[in-house]
Amino acid sequence: MADHSPIEFPFAQLPGPGAAVEVAPGVRWLRMPLPFELDHINLWLIEDGDAWTIVDSGLGNAATRALWEQVFASGLNGRSVRRVVVTHYHPDHAGNAAWLCGRFGIQAWMTRGEFLTAHAVLHGVASFSAEAFAALFRANGLGDQGTATLLARGDLYRKLVPEFPAEHRRLLDGEQVRIGEHPWQVIVGYGHAPEHASLYCQELNLLISGDMLLPKISTNISVRPVDPDSDPLRLFLDSIRRYRDLDGNVLVLPSHGVPFRGAQARVAALEAHHATRLEALQAACRSAPRSAADVLEVLFRRKLDGNQVFFAMGEAIAHLHCLHYAGHLRREIGPDRVIRYAAA
Repeated sequence: MADHSPIEFPFAQLPGPGAAVEVAPGVRWLRMPLPFELDHINLWLIEDGDAWTIVDSGLGNAATRALWEQVFASGLNGRSVRRVVVTHYHPDHAGNAAWLCGRFGIQAWMTRGEFLTAHAVLHGVASFSAEAFAALFRANGLGDQGTATLLARGDLYRKLVPEFPAEHRRLLDGEQVRIGEHPWQVIVGYGHAPEHASLYCQELNLLISGDMLLPKISTNISVRPVDPDSDPLRLFLDSIRRYRDLDGNVLVLPSHGVPFRGAQARVAALEAHHATRLEALQAACRSAPRSAADVLEVLFRRKLDGNQVFFAMGEAIAHLHCLHYAGHLRREIGPDRVIRYAAA
């Protein structure tokens, strides 16, 4: 597929609170608020015979559940819900999975990696704890003040995902899931989350991309303490190349932003974006060895608050790892036990 197809936004109007807008036959768009700088998430309803399939669930808080109640009252046309698909474990996607499953007596459909990760984060095991993140970031140059701020955040995941289903129906890469009249192919992507599931319907020419392909921002790609030597940026870039094989006019339904056409152009733009950031980091490390904390100002040319530093540190480490494993930077540990990167 050609990369030069323009990006188009066919829907000028956003769904109102608790409203569902049809974006394709049998597919409806919901928009729920988030109390962050990224202030919304898109959720999806797919007609499923005499019921509905829900894709992603929003934060597990009172405000989001009140909006879901409006949808149940007026947006389901008297039908029940057959299943909830969770693209990945992050709170804005998984927060109400258990609540929906309990309400409708249904299962969560998701990949095994996302299911187990949700439970690990919820219970703070397998290095999913504030202390483990603080240790990782301290080793990568974040000072005492930064790590103290991180520890002061507390357990945000449990606040936003108060419970999670004890069982799931596993989704596998390449699997065809029949939802109503149409098969949807599971496309598993890596880098943003362990086994993020997107859904592609060739018959409708739709891609529910989750966080893997967003129209105007780049999704967060971070190293986590559970696998501190990983190379998630390479995994992410390898994953989004698969979208080049889709129809050039596919309608992409992202988790943030608005639906768009031009997937190939968006993939090319993301590749160029990360290439530019990698070049800037490599240049910065030529003059002197730099830690991830040292290069935050290279990657993010704005003042970061404590919550943003959490994501920024993970992303800085990911970009430095990508350069290191490609042979462009060497990694060294100084007398202060901080990891730094220098020209290879």
